[in-house]
Amino acid sequence: MSTLSKKKGAGATLWDYLTTVDHKKIAILYLLSGGFFFLVGGLEAMVIRIQLAVPNNDFVSAGLYNEILTMHGTTMIFLAAMPLIFAFMNAVVPLQIGARDVAFPFLNSLGFWLFFFGGVFLNLSWFLGGAPDAGWTSYASLSLESPGHGVDFYLLGLQISGLGTLIAGINFLVTIINMRAPGMTYMRMPLFTWTTFVASALILFAFPPLTVGIALMMFDRLFGTHFFNPAMGGNSIIWEHLFWIFGHPEVYILILPAFGIFSDIIPAFSKKRLFGYSSMVFATVLIGFLGFMVWAHHMFTTGLGPIANAIFAVATMAIAVPTGIKIFNWLFTMWGGSMKFTTPMIWAVSFVPTFVMGGVTGVMLASAAADYQYHDTYFVVAHFHYVIVGGLVFALFAATHYWWPLIYNRMLNETLGKITFVLFFTGFHLTFFIQHFLGLMGMPRRIFTFLPGQGLEMGNFVSSIGAAFMAAGTIVLFYNIVVTAIKGKPAGRDPWKDGRTLEWAVETPTPEYNFKQTPLVRGLDALWVEKMAGKKGMTPAEPIGDIHMPNGSILPFIMSLGLFIAAFGLMYREDFGWGVPVIIIGFIITFAAMFFRSVIDDHGYHIHKEDILNEDDDKGVKA
Repeated sequence: MSTLSKKKGAGATLWDYLTTVDHKKIAILYLLSGGFFFLVGGLEAMVIRIQLAVPNNDFVSAGLYNEILTMHGTTMIFLAAMPLIFAFMNAVVPLQIGARDVAFPFLNSLGFWLFFFGGVFLNLSWFLGGAPDAGWTSYASLSLESPGHGVDFYLLGLQISGLGTLIAGINFLVTIINMRAPGMTYMRMPLFTWTTFVASALILFAFPPLTVGIALMMFDRLFGTHFFNPAMGGNSIIWEHLFWIFGHPEVYILILPAFGIFSDIIPAFSKKRLFGYSSMVFATVLIGFLGFMVWAHHMFTTGLGPIANAIFAVATMAIAVPTGIKIFNWLFTMWGGSMKFTTPMIWAVSFVPTFVMGGVTGVMLASAAADYQYHDTYFVVAHFHYVIVGGLVFALFAATHYWWPLIYNRMLNETLGKITFVLFFTGFHLTFFIQHFLGLMGMPRRIFTFLPGQGLEMGNFVSSIGAAFMAAGTIVLFYNIVVTAIKGKPAGRDPWKDGRTLEWAVETPTPEYNFKQTPLVRGLDALWVEKMAGKKGMTPAEPIGDIHMPNGSILPFIMSLGLFIAAFGLMYREDFGWGVPVIIIGFIITFAAMFFRSVIDDHGYHIHKEDILNEDDDKGVKA
């Protein structure tokens, strides 16, 4: 009897998820935790818009507003967007390349638990004396002067969480390089796998500068060093360089997988191969490369000088070229296609003009001279949200509807999905379109209120109404998820009927080993090639045999818990006598778990050929 068929109680299910190294279950963990933090960040956004709905509002105080603003940005970027992208990477990429799991299942689990404990640690700041209040970029001049431990929560929480992201990025790089099925050449990989590959390479090079910057800031805050203190020979601008050397590639770490999601959805519902596949791959790699050469466009007003400003302005504008290639290729894919307007496709179609608007304002901001006018106004807020929400969040909504049957073997309700789209799409443009004009009228970023009679009342009120529409759309999505979980029928294999890539070739629900036999890939859009040849499934590349699987482990959870505990000791070591012992206890827990991982021989287990064949027989009897 396969372990897959056994029913589990609540306690056994909890233990299963605490110890799992299966990429599909880790995808669900990322989806649940990322979804929770998305709701938290969304509530923080609603408070911001309520506070700015009318002039001279006192819904929240100035200090609390700074904390909410900081935590909204930090939560949405690090604790919602990143893990939700990782959820779909985990759920889809191993299947798209015909692999049985990721390269390092243990590290996959460790990456999740580090992210999770880092996020929990950061949000505990609300209950332990106040959240960080120096903005999500935490510029040194503000963060070094911030009283209390809010910024310390930011530094230690992001250090733990960032370590998990770095591990996950390395894991996907190795997986895509080493674990592709026979025939799955690089130029046959689906675009979502390609964008995951490039985004993982960006993580590999972008997160170390952030790690270094946070470490230096931590030394300044907790140990009295002066890396960023100009009065003692430090340099506060160095923080900006370190942060943005990470921060701008981070935008592409988020948006490239979104491009990949739409590059898989548009061909599926246009019933056409993606137009210009090779140029799309080239454009993806070029965007990743140029993404490292533009960070100082965030610093045009810091006085770097005309030569530096000119170089970074030109590099920034150059990114419009490969992005334009992608836009036209998506349009040409739809052109003449047999389009089916499912919920994922509607999100994809609406994304194209929305993202173009975000891109155009990006080119405006790339002009160093004009940036002096736009910088630190609501124009930048509008641009950023048109790119991240109009790009990434639209993609996450599309991916949720598209791949939900793959993850949960249930189809989300299409009518409710379209209601979600109408509410969120309308609310999004109401909220952020008008903010371009508020910025051009001189409304600064990060202010907690504004005076009447400045011409800003109507714009801010409309923006706040739009935010309520977005919240309503999100609520409808969660209602859809709950209703589908209770009443939904099994989706079955390839529920959209137009699946082109390998993830739609697996059985439903997907067995723990993914593929009974490793598939043989015979062209781009591997499943579509087999469909056109009149076959119902993939051609196997091997006979049925025993399948080796990794054992689950509680050690990733324990390692992450140890760092979580040590972080409290580091932060409170000067306030309380228990600080240093807690540091020691936390590191002992982590290093003990690492030691056990090193010395225990864990050879995994085998699912025998007979179990796989018996499972097929059981399915036949039920049918």
